[in-house]
Amino acid sequence: MSALAGRDPAYVAKVLPLLKLAMKGYFRSTVSGMDKVPDGGALIVGNHSGGLTPMDVPIIAVAFADTFGADRPLYCLAHDMLFTGAAGPVMRKFGFVNATREAAHEILTNGGVTIVFPGGDHDTFRPTLQSRVVDFNGRTGYLRTALRAGVPIVPVVSIGGQESQLFLTRGEWIGRRSPLRKVMRTDLFPIGIGFPFGLSAAPLNLPLPTKITTRVLDPIDIEAEFGSEPDLAEVDRVVRGRMEDALAEMARKRRFPVLG
Repeated sequence: MSALAGRDPAYVAKVLPLLKLAMKGYFRSTVSGMDKVPDGGALIVGNHSGGLTPMDVPIIAVAFADTFGADRPLYCLAHDMLFTGAAGPVMRKFGFVNATREAAHEILTNGGVTIVFPGGDHDTFRPTLQSRVVDFNGRTGYLRTALRAGVPIVPVVSIGGQESQLFLTRGEWIGRRSPLRKVMRTDLFPIGIGFPFGLSAAPLNLPLPTKITTRVLDPIDIEAEFGSEPDLAEVDRVVRGRMEDALAEMARKRRFPVLG
């Protein structure tokens, strides 16, 4: 099935007001710079925060629709687990697609915008004290995807999500020995301190109403800036460096944890 087939603009438009209420009401989300996303295909690349309940996608989706309208296609490359059971058709209506390079290429070459979080669970379960660190765990596939499709990448950073609880450790030493390793498809067993279970496996706690601030950075044309045969490790270092510089600036303006 085509990666473009499942998204339903009418459904997205109907649900967006409720999503906007949740994002701006509970998380007091603010987004700046969304108008920097260029026309045509573009690959939004973000840091991932919030553990098992990251709010990056809905916050970006609300701001994207506010700026460009619900009819402009926005897709998100997602883990296969999001499509299990009854959730699958709903997620596809929102524009979630299985995270494959083929799906990303189809979306981008057809003029769509898609979101990817290269760090995945490794990034979203990083310790709260490393909130300003952008950790893609050495993954550079997002750069190959953008180069192949001939589209710019658009870095997006957010701060506050990693304060939804106090994430202490990714717990790799437990995850590698966990009987759930194959089912969950992860080597992590994150541990945090939060509500209502206190010190526990981080996914069990509910997200606190932390204020989340998001900023869209200037698009990067990889070939124009780094040449036709770029060193992807170096490009990745530069991209993450720009993202971390923006996060550091945003952190200086953040007065209190959770409250913002």
